[in-house]
Amino acid sequence: MTGWVMRAVLLGGLVVAMRTLLGFAMVEWPTQGSWMRMLCLAVLVGVVVAWGVLDGRKDREVHPDPEHGSDLTIVWLKAAVAGGLGMGLVSWLLDHLPRFDLGDNAILFEMTAAAAFILLLIFLPALAGVGIGRMVAERRFEKASTRKEHAGTAA
Repeated sequence: MTGWVMRAVLLGGLVVAMRTLLGFAMVEWPTQGSWMRMLCLAVLVGVVVAWGVLDGRKDREVHPDPEHGSDLTIVWLKAAVAGGLGMGLVSWLLDHLPRFDLGDNAILFEMTAAAAFILLLIFLPALAGVGIGRMVAERRFEKASTRKEHAGTAA
């Protein structure tokens, strides 16, 4: 399985799972919806940023030269598009099952507006995480090279 497919399946599945749990929770505690939605949003963005940081660090360690690194933008864009569209379709299908309340949205809404929102919630934080991860890895390389230079002049 390629990297973008794995990201799309796992992150789209995470969104579907959180929407399902949120639907069940909203039935039980209808007045607590705003903080539960914010919690789900924070969990999704946190997972995506953390994954982006790991990707950025790993890429910079493999390719120390910034000009020859992997193109993680396209990987994350494919993952975001597939995750958003997959989430929309699965959510629409689950909403037609008994006892599942995911908002009663039409397929057109799920495959356009909801998918685009999830696309942005995956793509933008992931790229921010990739940038942070690359900066962290570059600082490690700078510290390691500075230590080697000081050790070489001290001997």
